[in-house]
Amino acid sequence: MSYRDSSLPAAERARKLLALMTIEEKIGQLIQPFGWKIYHKDNGSILLDEAFKNQVINGGVGSLYGVLRADPWTRVTLENGLSPEEGAKAVNEIQRYAIGSSRLGIPILFGEECSHGHMAIGATVFPVPILVGSTWNLDLYRRMCRAIAAETRSQGGAVTYSPVLDVVRDPRWGRTEECFGEDPYMIGEMAVAAVEGLQGENLDSEDSVIATLKHFVAYGSSEGGRNAGPVHMGLRELQESDLLPFRKGVEAGALSVMTAYNEIDGVPCTSNEYLLQQLLREEWGFDGFVITDCGAINMLAYGHDVAQDGEEAAAISLKAGVDMEMSGEMFGKHLQSALQNKKVTEADLDEAVNRVLNIKFRLGLFERPYVDPGKAAQIIGCREHVELARQVALEGIVLLKNDGGTLPLNKDTGKIAVIGPNANQIYNQLGDYTSPQPRHQVVTLLDGIRNKLGGHRDDRILYAPGCRIKGDSKEGFELALKCAAQADVVVLALGGSSARDFGEGTIDLRTGASVVTEHSWSDMECGEGIDRTGLHLLGVQLELAQEIHKLGKPVIIVYINGRPIVEPWIDEFAHAIIEAWYPGQEGGNALADILFGDANPSGRLTVSVPKDVGQLPVYYNGKRSRGKRYLETDAKPRYPFGFGLSYTSFHYDGLSISPERITPDMEVTVTVNITNTGAVSGMEVVQLYVSDKVSSVTRPEKELKGFRKVTLAPGETRMVAFTLAREHLQLFNQQFEPVVEDGEFRIIVGGNADEEFISTSLFVQNEV
Repeated sequence: MSYRDSSLPAAERARKLLALMTIEEKIGQLIQPFGWKIYHKDNGSILLDEAFKNQVINGGVGSLYGVLRADPWTRVTLENGLSPEEGAKAVNEIQRYAIGSSRLGIPILFGEECSHGHMAIGATVFPVPILVGSTWNLDLYRRMCRAIAAETRSQGGAVTYSPVLDVVRDPRWGRTEECFGEDPYMIGEMAVAAVEGLQGENLDSEDSVIATLKHFVAYGSSEGGRNAGPVHMGLRELQESDLLPFRKGVEAGALSVMTAYNEIDGVPCTSNEYLLQQLLREEWGFDGFVITDCGAINMLAYGHDVAQDGEEAAAISLKAGVDMEMSGEMFGKHLQSALQNKKVTEADLDEAVNRVLNIKFRLGLFERPYVDPGKAAQIIGCREHVELARQVALEGIVLLKNDGGTLPLNKDTGKIAVIGPNANQIYNQLGDYTSPQPRHQVVTLLDGIRNKLGGHRDDRILYAPGCRIKGDSKEGFELALKCAAQADVVVLALGGSSARDFGEGTIDLRTGASVVTEHSWSDMECGEGIDRTGLHLLGVQLELAQEIHKLGKPVIIVYINGRPIVEPWIDEFAHAIIEAWYPGQEGGNALADILFGDANPSGRLTVSVPKDVGQLPVYYNGKRSRGKRYLETDAKPRYPFGFGLSYTSFHYDGLSISPERITPDMEVTVTVNITNTGAVSGMEVVQLYVSDKVSSVTRPEKELKGFRKVTLAPGETRMVAFTLAREHLQLFNQQFEPVVEDGEFRIIVGGNADEEFISTSLFVQNEV
């Protein structure tokens, strides 16, 4: 058949194959059932379910979701799940049946979750995206994405559902941990790095996967920080803020976009023809395919209520521009009847199918549908990737407070009490969308300190859990206070948890030992669907900190969490505060490196941390008119966007721009000198902000338009250069046209959004 001719362009091959397909086969390409449900293990063999076999024979299955996914939702565990080699064999078996038993031999597209690592047993667990953003290191993130792509593709996964490009507007939202932060420019730069890292130089290579930009769009701007809530946003703000990262990702070559659950101004994203057709495809030139989030089409009829029933929901989403449905429930059940009832046309169907087939040809699935299980065993969780996970954690951990040089600690410090519910709980440091982990694969804070100081037999290290994340039990206080009283310094690990129930039992608070009981205990207070009304510590964690503080020992707070924490008492009385987010499987080693000075903290916040939840929203790039204060306090955050301390200090000078006067189409070079004025080497994140002095529509007071992470030895000076172009200065005018207006722009360079370290002016005139 001519569509098998690999010398032809992918688009032509897709058209030739499409012409041979029946209606049933076309619909089959647009559905994506849950992959973990279509097989089971039996004495080491993989057996396919009969229902799946029949589905392949009677029309085919275009894609499968999460064949390799392992977590409490899928009920795939370390005991019944697939090893890296077994996973590759299973995917081969499924693919072999699909190709051999379907009429046209169309391979399946395997989609997997990879938010912070391939979500399969044995795969490397990297830090969550909010920590990745805090590294401000695009090259490092690109390397992380290359590693994730290699692990995923080695088992047959060809498309991943990341990166998350949502702009965080209310950190009470449970999915804050999955995002890079609150600034659209920075998220856009991360989007480019993700696409380059995941998709690589050639899509059909054995270490590349398709990047899916999600959630399209404004999912992070929901009402009250509630997951999938309505979004109240005008088109101008949408263009300048939430759409920007997606546009950058599309320009970088992303080939998949996932629709968001939410509505914008009354129109659900999954049925929004303006977003999916006019903007994404016609204006931006997107040539990939659009997939829904799980259950999003169902929500159109039973949630948003913009469709009478499932048939209408399937029809309006297809006509709006959706090409594939995750779960496949509504498309599989209703597209044929929608076609018969003339709610969609075969031409509508063909457009979507053509896009899916095109991607399969571009991935090389027809020529190389199978993978090498032995290679999967070598690549997945390899030493190189584990070391990379540690480096990412190192660069994303943020030092928020360090009174009197409390940190770094001396390795000869006497006794150290390591206390807290997050000191030695593996799943509490990994984040949502994490697979089951063998205990030895995850380094907790306690493990890291023991590794640093000589192992489990070092009697200088005292441990007590103290309390849980949630709940009012204080039965662990006695042991915690006893340990703290004997210690010279206390490292107190508090925060949150996105750990789902992995069946790990619980902790005996009185002894610190793990115990297995018939009653499960969940400390989960963050993650998808777990939104909160506040940002304070839950349970009795604050009370534990206050009781330990009474002993008069130096107290170092280590927050391990998925969203910012607002605790004024801790901000005031802790001697040092570290924000570690969910630092992944190597988090404990990275934290120990920072605590003892083997690494200098270089993470910087990508979300503003308020003094009080009543200040929300408190993101730095608000409009000038939003007010300066409340009755009780001002409107400034406790810790601003871009903030983070170091064990050294930096000085900025010599800011220069050339030329100082430009037309809109000219580029400007901005240079600044940075000097390490301290006694140790360190990394500084140099941030460039632009402030439009006068504009025809209101603008944020300042906006990030460039950043560089530089390493400096003591006394070393480096010149850092930025390029500003039209896209960095433009706004959307009253006619919604992107324009650069005449006038003065302040160019501000510094170490965070709240401090103007050094600035100058740039003048733009349309006619010079």
